Formats: sequence, C-alpha cells, structure tokens
Amino acid sequence: MTEQAVTVSLSVEEVENWLREKIAYKLSVEPVEVSVDDFFDSFGLDSTEALVLAGELETWLGFELETTALWYHPTIAELAEYIVAEKDRLAA
Repeated sequence: MTEQAVTVSLSVEEVENWLREKIAYKLSVEPVEVSVDDFFDSFGLDSTEALVLAGELETWLGFELETTALWYHPTIAELAEYIVAEKDRLAA
C-alpha cells in the first residue's frame, strides 16, 4: 500500500458507482438496475464471485479491507460509507 494511494480523496458516490458497475457487469444488467440499498446476497453472487469482487475493490482502493467488511456492511450504500470513512482514517 502506498501512502499516495491512501491520501487520494474518494466520495461515497464514486464507490457506489464503482460497485454498481462491477456487479452489473457480473449480472449482465445495466448499472441503474443495481440498487445501492439491496443486500449483496440478493445479487446472487456466489462466494467466489464475492471474493473476486473484494479483491478488485481492494486493488482499486489501494488498501486492504477487513475480511468481514461485506458482512458488517451488507449493501452497496453501507459499504461505500464504510470505505470512505476507512480511507479517511488511513489518510489521517
């Protein structure tokens, strides 16, 4: 993890859009069809797909998420808020 990657500003909306696009791609639907308030398990992603998504997300963010992040923040909206708060915390 580089310090520069952590200090880049990131908004909740940017994270939500990234997650919506990735999930929409995996489901072969348009991003507007993916609600930020639906639970991740409602998207029908299997555990392997969820792990791949988490890995892609960590690469995009530039830092590692807790393995329980998707469990404790089970919607795109909740996870996006957590990620932005975590990124701000790491940058402080």
